[in-house]
Amino acid sequence: MTNELSFALLLALLCPALTIAADETKPLESYPKQQVHLFLLAGQSNMAGRGKVGPEDKRIHPRVFALSKQGEWVPAVDPIHYDKRSAGVGLGKSFALALAEQRDDIVIGLIPAACGGSPISTWEPGGYHNQTKSHPYDDAIARTRRATRDGTLQGILWHQGEGDSHPERAPDYEERLRQLIGRFRQDLDAPQLPFVIGQLGQFPQKPWNEARQTVNQAHIAIAEQVPRVGFVSSDGLTCRADNTHFNAESLRKFGRRYAETYLQLVENAAPTATDEPNR
Repeated sequence: MTNELSFALLLALLCPALTIAADETKPLESYPKQQVHLFLLAGQSNMAGRGKVGPEDKRIHPRVFALSKQGEWVPAVDPIHYDKRSAGVGLGKSFALALAEQRDDIVIGLIPAACGGSPISTWEPGGYHNQTKSHPYDDAIARTRRATRDGTLQGILWHQGEGDSHPERAPDYEERLRQLIGRFRQDLDAPQLPFVIGQLGQFPQKPWNEARQTVNQAHIAIAEQVPRVGFVSSDGLTCRADNTHFNAESLRKFGRRYAETYLQLVENAAPTATDEPNR
């Protein structure tokens, strides 16, 4: 027996936790597909996240992954998004950590696709967003289809509306969002896919105008009227100095709220005749 092999056996006997830790950090692709729960992160900058990254945001959870810009699964550490150089802490990781704490039998795969500054008009087939030089909707669909080779799509997290909080855009927002939800479900072959909407920031330093109120009411109405759509309150969450983006602490809280709403959606949803397995 070689010295190297003897040393490895001695470590395994004296420190079994080391071998367990090694097993726990295995690649996402090594898990059964049905065990991997995928979530698309869509919308604009407050979904992508602009929070300041701290040490806790770099910690790796062995069952929480993100799809990289190159289409590879990597441990989820902030920034998960790459839409702009300003990307930072978002709500995706805390959402995933909350689910992983609830379910030790699943692996979470996050699909980042948010584009800072994108109005809802760019979230249509062929739509182009100049700020990020991307096609938000088309790219989200393509990345989700790539991700579903390794897991099952379980939901979409949406935070968007700031880009449509203008007098000329807000009146059409509700109908555009209804169409978007239906289009996502149709194009991803998941007619009952949960869709979770986060409320726009309520920052005293930047009072809501009438257009922002219209967008907020659209979010609430859709969550009340469209099956398997949830609404997440932003009550009490605070912003960065720019008065536009949630700070890191608030985004971590927001992600946990998204998880609570998602779990309520799937727990309370009764199966229907049109339900089909997500792919």
